[in-house]
Amino acid sequence: MPFIHQLPHWPAFTWQAAQLEPLLGAVRYQQGRLLGRLDALGLHLRDEATLRSLTLDVLKSSEIEGELLPAESVRSSLAHRLGLDAGGAPAADRRVEGIVAMLLDATQHHAQPLTAERLFAWHGALFPTGRSGLYAVEVGRWRTGGMQVVSGAMGRERVHFEAPPAEQLPAQMQQFLAWFNAPPGPLDAVLKAAVAHLWFVTIHPFDDGNGRIARALADQLLARADGSAQRGYSMSAQIQAERATYYALLERTQRGSLDITPWLTWFLECLGRAVQAAGQTLHGVLSRARFWEHHGQQPLNVRQRRLLARLLDGFEGKLTSSKWAKMAKCSQDTAGRDIQGLLALGILRLAPGGGRSTSYELVWPE
Repeated sequence: MPFIHQLPHWPAFTWQAAQLEPLLGAVRYQQGRLLGRLDALGLHLRDEATLRSLTLDVLKSSEIEGELLPAESVRSSLAHRLGLDAGGAPAADRRVEGIVAMLLDATQHHAQPLTAERLFAWHGALFPTGRSGLYAVEVGRWRTGGMQVVSGAMGRERVHFEAPPAEQLPAQMQQFLAWFNAPPGPLDAVLKAAVAHLWFVTIHPFDDGNGRIARALADQLLARADGSAQRGYSMSAQIQAERATYYALLERTQRGSLDITPWLTWFLECLGRAVQAAGQTLHGVLSRARFWEHHGQQPLNVRQRRLLARLLDGFEGKLTSSKWAKMAKCSQDTAGRDIQGLLALGILRLAPGGGRSTSYELVWPE
């Protein structure tokens, strides 16, 4: 069976609108409710919710590609670029800065036209050294070679996907950009985000980074759909949670017909789950705000405030005095005194379970 970009009428996608209407209506209702909850938070908490959602988006979009970024550096880079308090987090490296710059350009400037030059800039930001791992990448231009996704041992390879030939890319991308920038018509912006994601990743115009850029393009159109640069949910985080389904459905769709109803159905359902998951993000933002309302006037030193902020952002694993010393860049004795002070104030308590080393956990206000 040919790939969809080899079909005679490519890229004239079709879908069963009547089948999608109930799903689209439900997702649009969920988005509206979430935006209403964000508006009710007030500016400071709204900024915090946006920061958390964007941090998740950067982390999870890279994780889908098998790259684990340092969460604190991502948050620090986003906070700095958004003019928010970074909480003493470490400076980000060029790699993190580039990924953050791409996502913010897509979402904060969602109304701006998409051009080849803008895409080239995003690609250059993703690969500031001109390399992807051990391999050189053609940065800031359409790829000049073929591209296949292959698995299996030598001699028994299976081709999962083959992108259009390089010589077709200028014309294919010109067509895609004209469609992307066309004035709003009857196509809902949420559906347009789903189509753009599939269309771009099928063209696969770059050597590497196509998945991340496709998800950034979807985020740009979802921001247009919301009519706001405020981000209350992370589509990439939900795609990462459903990664196996995501890749399997992409492969089936790219080997199927130009009727992409199954892809659009999954995208809408995935988006709905992402918006539902945003409730946890808002809960975390409100819990953090209540924590500081309760403890903000306590006599805490700078290290304690910074480390508590990091704990409130979601600390993985057990908090021990040695981890505190490492994160705060202080001696073990100083870390012990910091922790004892927080125990005395009722901000920390001994974690249950014991074990080889004593660990601690936050005490949340009632």
